[in-house]
Amino acid sequence: MSKKLAKKGKVVVAVSGGFDPIHIGHVRMIQEARALGDELVVILNNDKWLTKKKGHVFMREEERKEIIEAIRGVSRVVITAHPENASDMSVCFELREIRPHVFANGGDRKPDGDPVPEVLVCEELNIAMVYNVGHGGKVQSSSWLVDKYRKNKAGKSD
Repeated sequence: MSKKLAKKGKVVVAVSGGFDPIHIGHVRMIQEARALGDELVVILNNDKWLTKKKGHVFMREEERKEIIEAIRGVSRVVITAHPENASDMSVCFELREIRPHVFANGGDRKPDGDPVPEVLVCEELNIAMVYNVGHGGKVQSSSWLVDKYRKNKAGKSD
């Protein structure tokens, strides 16, 4: 996709995440990332990735995909191909397939943090990495929301 757009002079931006559950911080990050280019591709971590990373899935990948597709400025959503219990939890495969000009990262990633595999792929493919995208860093967390839900549910008897 981005090779064709590059020929047309369009800048393709990619973001990635689990977005489970999706919240206002995600929307802000997605919209700010879109402002960095002409087309925005959202790389959505699949349910197998979430199960391995967090131990559960709150919202199924198809539901998250449909919500993200409805956000103004999103050109396309690509669900990752992570197999069950993947050893590689990165989105390097998707970055190689999409070949965006920019890989935008939200408030939970820092340029001086632990190196992630995506950094090497971006350097190899000459993809610019942009950090702290999304109106002032991390304003909300999917984990915070799920924990709050669980605490509220545990406090109520049926």
